[in-house]
Amino acid sequence: MNWLEALILGLVQGLTEFLPVSSSGHLELGKYLLNINAEKSLMFTVVVHGATVLSTIVVFHKDIFDLFKGLFAFKWNEETKYIAKLAFSMIPVAIVGLFFKDEVEALFSGNIIFVGSMLLVTSALLTFTYFAKSNTRNITFLDSLIIGIAQALAVIPGISRSGSTISTGLLIGDKKELVTRFSFLMVLVPIIGANVKDILDGGMTSNETIGILPLVVGFLAAFISGLFACKWMIKIVNKGKLTWFAVYTALVGIAAIIVGLVV
Repeated sequence: MNWLEALILGLVQGLTEFLPVSSSGHLELGKYLLNINAEKSLMFTVVVHGATVLSTIVVFHKDIFDLFKGLFAFKWNEETKYIAKLAFSMIPVAIVGLFFKDEVEALFSGNIIFVGSMLLVTSALLTFTYFAKSNTRNITFLDSLIIGIAQALAVIPGISRSGSTISTGLLIGDKKELVTRFSFLMVLVPIIGANVKDILDGGMTSNETIGILPLVVGFLAAFISGLFACKWMIKIVNKGKLTWFAVYTALVGIAAIIVGLVV
């Protein structure tokens, strides 16, 4: 992988991590189009995911500070309850990560027909949000678990994590601004945990051929574009315009399927 390919993939990761179009799906499509071996790009994937985690922390730094401030008050306050709900939402993805890791990794094989099909699923889910009429509820513990299940399903390339979690929250009636905030904060620990696990397992060191420059370029591209996309996504959800992304993911999904069948 050269620096230009890293720049492109970093921008793709940063923009699509927060927009409801599936960052993993777009990374798989990008690797396919750029002819990058998926098995030799794990280190790059970990680095750019780390960059988008950092951009999330920057955007929500005040919220995160307030949560920790409330947590260390050692009381059952609103901040502690919120952190408990975040932890509750992580149970499904933790189960998938611990017991189905090999099965999930097998999905990242460059099969763009499969990725395209899952993008159509994302499109359908985003379309359903158009019919969500009542969004007045606060997020409950049950809601956090349901949203967490949506996040667990989004480990499949082509299923958008932000799209599935935000759409699920809207469909069960939770407030838009609360769902968006919850969706972005709930992913921090799973991504950090997955990255640390990959490092400890030594999975990033085998067959790696990526140099320092592409990693740095990819990190910066993902971080800067992630900052932009995160702030933009918050505004988009509050205005209720997710259906435009349903059209986009449908078109990309259909194109991916066609390319996979023809090539």
